[in-house]
Amino acid sequence: MLLVCGPCSAESFEQVYQTATAVKDVGVDYFRAGLWKPRTRPNGFEGVGERGVYWMKQIQQELNLKICTEVANPYMAETCLKNNFNAVWIGARTTQNPFVVEDIASCLDGSDVVVMVKNPLNPDIKLWLGAIERFEKHSITNIIAIHRGFSLTYNKYRQSPLWRIPLELKRRRHDIPVLCDPSHIAGHTDYVKEIATTAISTGFDGLMIETHIKPSDALTDSMQQLTVNQLKSLIQSLPQVISESKEDARLNSLRNQIDDIDNSIITALSERMSVSREIAKIKKQHNLAAFQSNRWEKVLTNILKEAAVNHLDINFVKELYEIIHQESIKEQNLIINKSNI
Repeated sequence: MLLVCGPCSAESFEQVYQTATAVKDVGVDYFRAGLWKPRTRPNGFEGVGERGVYWMKQIQQELNLKICTEVANPYMAETCLKNNFNAVWIGARTTQNPFVVEDIASCLDGSDVVVMVKNPLNPDIKLWLGAIERFEKHSITNIIAIHRGFSLTYNKYRQSPLWRIPLELKRRRHDIPVLCDPSHIAGHTDYVKEIATTAISTGFDGLMIETHIKPSDALTDSMQQLTVNQLKSLIQSLPQVISESKEDARLNSLRNQIDDIDNSIITALSERMSVSREIAKIKKQHNLAAFQSNRWEKVLTNILKEAAVNHLDINFVKELYEIIHQESIKEQNLIINKSNI
């Protein structure tokens, strides 16, 4: 199992060195720390920048740890390359911009640096694969995919895991290791362990976990960073999960995919019903009936065509959408028939 651990941000030499010294005993493969940290909004702590490069190099040389940081443009990539960083990672916001990915890949062309590519913010596997392929096009052979969740918030986590997407990437690209970043998915240390356990039990190749010598003092993402003792406890809890049979892991993988799809269906139904209520308000203004037969026939015809194309049973889909339509008509009638008094 590959382990990438360290603080969200490098804040001082003492902070990164003490954290690195502590996590080395856990057996991490890479020590991570963000040097450039542009935030969603300005005027906050945005990283120490190039000052931190020398801190990281000292950790690399004195503690014999491999080091990595996030790069978001060619200047950052070139700086890391010149200073012999072992790895860099591409953040979610960067991954979703093919122009920037191409520029970074061109800068790193032919190097042996390990490139870790996080998934884009939106759940688009093609965009994620596209970023990976751009680095491959530039003869980067050491590539790792990082699953850090997606910007959909229908559950308790900061980011939605949508397990089916990284698992589909694993299915398509057996040659690329896929790690999970439970810190960013969780958004809080209370959930890091359960996400990490799920990832390992479903066949992920390792974890990227934010770890800080004193998380309460962290200048960025303090709520999601583990203490070193919490990290040790988490790692010690994983072997039992890792030893599960391949059959059990595959079953858990498929069940997680089902859970994600079910959540998406519920979200879509809620959005559909919300739109239907807005339609009811317009119908009320124009004194129209909730049920419009011509519109319903058109909707049903289109839905059944789509069902056939996707190899779904026509009768099943027809029955399902009749139930959805009945609920929609019921909700519309409640609005249309409601007195304005």
